[in-house]
Amino acid sequence: MPIIKSAKKRVRVAHKQSVQNSKTRRSLKDSLKAFQAAVTGKKGVDKAQNEAQSALDTAVKKGVISKNRAARSKSRMNAQAKTANGGKRTVVKKAAPAKKPAVKKSPATKKTAAKK
Repeated sequence: MPIIKSAKKRVRVAHKQSVQNSKTRRSLKDSLKAFQAAVTGKKGVDKAQNEAQSALDTAVKKGVISKNRAARSKSRMNAQAKTANGGKRTVVKKAAPAKKPAVKKSPATKKTAAKK
């Protein structure tokens, strides 16, 4: 065990980060396995692919995997999805969020600046 206060804190921080990284890795592996299962079953491939790509992007953003590794995985997933769908890829569209009504602002007072 460390003796110095800052070293003790580094142990705590490193442990917390390793837990977060392992959760991110686990969710990434789960989504990739779900995609592989969808490819073999040929059902819900596009939805599984979207979720897997989202998990890859999250892992890159958190620094768990490299950007190049995620790009390579996405490329391979696209190829597998195409063969599973018979050469076609249907786009899964997300529902558009409901728009809020516009709020009118009160007229702002104009400041006159004296120019010379």
